[in-house]
Amino acid sequence: MSREEMARRGWDALDVLLVTGDAYVDHPSFGTAMLGRWLEANGYRVGIVAQPRWDTPSEVLELGRPKLFAGVTAGALDSMLAHYTAFRKKRSDDAYTPGGRAGARPNRATIVYTNLVRQAFPGLPVVIGGIEASLRRATHYDFWTDKVRRSILLDSKADLLIYGMAERAIIETARRLEATSGDEIHAEALWGIPGTAFAASSLSRACEAPDGPPDTDVVVLPSHEAIAADPKELMTATLAIERQVRQAAQWAVQANGARQVVFTPPARPLDTAELDALYALPFTRRAHPSYTEPIPAADMIQFSITSHRGCAAGCTFCSIAMHQGRRLRSRSAESLEREVLTLTRHPDWAGSISDVGGPTANMWGARCRANPEACQREDCLWPDICAHFEMDEAAQV
Repeated sequence: MSREEMARRGWDALDVLLVTGDAYVDHPSFGTAMLGRWLEANGYRVGIVAQPRWDTPSEVLELGRPKLFAGVTAGALDSMLAHYTAFRKKRSDDAYTPGGRAGARPNRATIVYTNLVRQAFPGLPVVIGGIEASLRRATHYDFWTDKVRRSILLDSKADLLIYGMAERAIIETARRLEATSGDEIHAEALWGIPGTAFAASSLSRACEAPDGPPDTDVVVLPSHEAIAADPKELMTATLAIERQVRQAAQWAVQANGARQVVFTPPARPLDTAELDALYALPFTRRAHPSYTEPIPAADMIQFSITSHRGCAAGCTFCSIAMHQGRRLRSRSAESLEREVLTLTRHPDWAGSISDVGGPTANMWGARCRANPEACQREDCLWPDICAHFEMDEAAQV
């Protein structure tokens, strides 16, 4: 986005600035574009800086200081995965960059971009999110260095981390900061938003957050220091945070030195009506017109349709349940039909839809008839299909 585009919209300043490690493609499969449209639909002026230089804050400065906050994401992939293979060899391409060129984003992009924003706009609240931040929100094993690293929230020095799907949390963040407009903004104003993590000096201090629990009702994860001393504790922490996400009711906390990283319960998933409204927003399904080369990832998914979110399985190799949650949410059949008709009117329409699905291709319309918060199962499908798991495959056809 440019100053000229802001002027055409009649904007003299932004409310929210989003910085991403991907090229800017206005498509619902690109998280930054989706959140930008969602914020705009809720009345906020949003600008996007895509793949800025990281040796200078000049490109972050181009759109001016936003009134509320800056959101930072590494993009659709963890930036280290975008750069390196499983053999730790450098990749020669990047599907989320014009021309498929590698090297358009830095290693550990969330940390680097957050520092850029801090340089550009001292004192501005910075919120991190996306797959890199979401899956590195607690102490974690870093394959690339073969070491245990602490929460990316602490390494980036961001004010707030949004994990999972961010629509509810990012709107609540904007509303809270809007309510403090004109006053000195303290990080505590953002504490307690569902689906987020924040750093506090103590557990009792964190529990003073809005809707915070008594400190006796918090899942206490093994500390960063305990995990570093005994790697087996990483499994204990991982299982505990997976359970916290699955049941979606409790807070969790992890000590990192003198600080506590506090995880609120996951945000409530968007319901069918909300998903329908989200995917009905006016996405152009095209890359920003400033690009002169094709973006491979955009070409691949231009005419794909997302039908649902979440996954009922508990596969240990997969991060979907940790990011999108175990509670399946589906769009209505009418919404999907409307999107198909919209695609047929697109200038680039060639007559076919590449995909209709989600992270779990055949779970559209599936649901749990029981209370997920009380469920102790780690997987709805294994070792046998849960009696409460309901799916109508005929409706899919």
